[in-house]
Amino acid sequence: MNFASRITRTPIPHNPERGAEVAAVFADAPKPLQNLIEGAAGCSPYLSAVMAQQAEWLSGAFDDPATALQAQYEALKQAPLDQLKPLLRQAKARIAALTALADLGGIWPLEQVTGTLTEFADLAVDVSLKALVAAEIKRGKLPGMGPDDVARAGGMVVLAMGKMGARELNYSSDIDLICLFDETRYSDDDYHDARAAFIRVTRKMSALLSDITGEGYVFRTDLRLRPDPSVTPVCLSMDAAMRYYESLGRTWERAAHIKARPCAGDLQAGQTYLKNLSPFIWRKHLDFAAIQDAHDMRLRIREHKGLGGPITLEGHNMKLGRGGIREIEFFTQTRQIIAGGRDPDLRGRETVPALRALAAKGWVEPDVAELLIKRYRSHREVEHRLQMVNDAQTHDLPKAPDEFDRLAQFMGISDTEKLRSRLMSDLTEVHELTEGFFAPTVMRADPNPDLSEGAQEIMARWGSYPALRSARAVEIFERLRPDLLARLQKAANPAEALAQFDGFLAGLPAGVQLFSLFQANPQLIDLIIDICTTTPALARHLSRNSQVLDAVLGGSFFEPWPGAAVLEQELAAKLAAVEDYESKLDTARRWKKEWHFRIGVHHLRGLIDAQEAGQQYADLAGASVAALWHPVVDHFAQKHGAPPGRGAMVLGMGSLGAGQLNATSDLDLIVIYDADGVEASDGRRPLQARPYYARLTQALVTALSAPMAEGRLYEVDMRLRPSGRQGPVATSLQSFMAYQQDEAWTWEHLALTRARSVAGNGALGDEIEAFRATLLADKGKLPRVLPDVADMRARLAEAKPARDEWEAKLGAGRMQDIELVAETAALLAGDTARDIAGQLEAGERIGWLTGEQRQILQRAYDMLWRLRGTSKLLSEQALNMGALGEGARAFVLRELGADSVQAAGNALDTVVAASHMVVDGLLPVKMQD
Repeated sequence: MNFASRITRTPIPHNPERGAEVAAVFADAPKPLQNLIEGAAGCSPYLSAVMAQQAEWLSGAFDDPATALQAQYEALKQAPLDQLKPLLRQAKARIAALTALADLGGIWPLEQVTGTLTEFADLAVDVSLKALVAAEIKRGKLPGMGPDDVARAGGMVVLAMGKMGARELNYSSDIDLICLFDETRYSDDDYHDARAAFIRVTRKMSALLSDITGEGYVFRTDLRLRPDPSVTPVCLSMDAAMRYYESLGRTWERAAHIKARPCAGDLQAGQTYLKNLSPFIWRKHLDFAAIQDAHDMRLRIREHKGLGGPITLEGHNMKLGRGGIREIEFFTQTRQIIAGGRDPDLRGRETVPALRALAAKGWVEPDVAELLIKRYRSHREVEHRLQMVNDAQTHDLPKAPDEFDRLAQFMGISDTEKLRSRLMSDLTEVHELTEGFFAPTVMRADPNPDLSEGAQEIMARWGSYPALRSARAVEIFERLRPDLLARLQKAANPAEALAQFDGFLAGLPAGVQLFSLFQANPQLIDLIIDICTTTPALARHLSRNSQVLDAVLGGSFFEPWPGAAVLEQELAAKLAAVEDYESKLDTARRWKKEWHFRIGVHHLRGLIDAQEAGQQYADLAGASVAALWHPVVDHFAQKHGAPPGRGAMVLGMGSLGAGQLNATSDLDLIVIYDADGVEASDGRRPLQARPYYARLTQALVTALSAPMAEGRLYEVDMRLRPSGRQGPVATSLQSFMAYQQDEAWTWEHLALTRARSVAGNGALGDEIEAFRATLLADKGKLPRVLPDVADMRARLAEAKPARDEWEAKLGAGRMQDIELVAETAALLAGDTARDIAGQLEAGERIGWLTGEQRQILQRAYDMLWRLRGTSKLLSEQALNMGALGEGARAFVLRELGADSVQAAGNALDTVVAASHMVVDGLLPVKMQD
């Protein structure tokens, strides 16, 4: 790449005579390049001197910069320790001059400019570190280390922080470093000697890079970002650092580690350390409390640097001042901290790519992201020009008019007022945008609205709740209270809304994160009030699991339902990203809670009806079992070996098999295996096939139902397996088939009409499905089917009568009756349909049901399902219409299509009576004497 052919812009010389003098040194260079050199030298005394001193090297580098840089890097890698100090300074001058000309001429974009400066910084730190470690090894000061250990610096690593970590160094940056060593490479007896050696190396490395000599300096090094720098050594063990962050780490340290990157020494150890530190940096839930932390940090910086007050261009700090570079970085990093724990795609170190990732995921408006990117680039350009003048670590705009003229000319602008106008506009725009994020202007509601005596009594006890036990929680809540009360007053029944919100607040174990979430997203308050006033059970669940609100803000909460296959893939991917088995189980529970909550909210808001909600709950359950099956098997196999034979599959029964669950359904499962003649597993602790699959089944049940930190996934019922509680928890394929063929009762064949493979060996599942189809066709022809079912219906009616008029499942003509008819219809028809509608259609097809009977039963079942699905979302207890609040009652009436409780009761009575007549005609119950 020839420089002259790529030049697109040239600065105007502030001192034309000095510029022309330096350009003359490059008399053989093409005219465009001479003009660029003249402009640079005429504006920057530093560049003027460096270009004159390094003219020979630069002349060769102009023809092929990449090759020239690589040769410079290789020379440094080969340099002995006693020659590093002058060679590093010489290289710094050359690379700074070349990069400056590429920047000024518009040849390199910002990323290549900052990337080249950072690449050299990485190399400078690495060669210095390894040369010094080699010297310590040679002196025998690093126990157990030899020449082969120099390549990994004896276990020492340097983390680049800040702009260096993000590969965004400017011309006169400090380099922020954290120096660590891997203590596991040393015995307890050798630890202190190694620690002392690494402390010496760090101090010498810092001096080697930052000492000012006649040839200048390489980089000023700052080691103060390490844990507790006032009391800790300049290099400390990874274990000590880890323990500090786990117990005392603060939000600003989390933000600093977003950009952390191993840059020198044992890079592999550094990567492992950062991976282990990841839970400290990236919280598993949305962290809106970080906004306040970042805002407080901004205010402290402004106060410390004296940067408050309105924007004034003279002396304005382009980095830390209002509307400056740091504001854009804070905006970006705070959004990353909020959401990066849930989404690894948002964990990038570089500012521009991070803003684009945030925009792509819906955390920043695309036009806002692009505006900030544009302003970030222009701010960095101004920063670079300021620092190029005298190689000074400055971010301040000039105070004198002459110096402002120099800056304008350095940027190729002949009219200084044009630059001033642009700077004022850009800084103001960034300030207003970021200030609105960190300290939004909130419409203040009346802090003390007229409240009843009862409402005041409720609010008086809030201070005793666990969520408000910390001063910070109280501070945030007090800012939130006026808006919260104003929104509660808008509810259909404000007193009821306040009482239900009080129950929600009382159940919260902590408040800082949730109150911060509300403060940043006020629309969530309306959702909470809606949930509290409609479904207190969901509100109670939410108070114990408030992290599920993260999903509402995740961008896809209100998108169309993805289906079981996509859900399974998503959960499988999340489980694969977690190594620890128990963490996988908790990950599955968190994931399920969020999707389960989404279904409830969609149902509550009328986005889906009870029928759609039932299908979605079943999709979620099936996907959970299917995705979790593989980790359960893999974990079990680590101890006992791979499953013997063909493996196993999980058969979903009952409502899960039919693809229709409610909000509180448990899962009816049967595990069937085929050892295929293999007697035992082959593992560290082998098991015979039968106990192997029995214990594997128990492991699955535990994985699904064990109470863990994140609760249970599902309750599991395995009583539908052959012989019920008396039979083995896992059934062999041969035993299952033989039992169903020769021993099963009619009720077990009815249960099989709803069976569906949900997890495990697909081929085995296909074989069982084929067997199911054959069996149903065969057993439906038996003359005892109808008498057996009628007898079963009588027993159920006696054992489980209807509890009241709002009972949906139990009682004559209700869901259990209709399901019995539908399953019987499928068995008589030998049909494989699992859902109620398909089974009733099968009964009509064979003439057992008339079309009118089918319609009566379907109409009744649909209404009863809506009632049951709705009631289960409202409460785990029986539905009591008289005790429901206004919101919950309106929810039930909406789902039943009625405008009053009386109208709903009358409609329910009508469909149940009609259903009862049909069922009685098909399956008459003999009255007992």
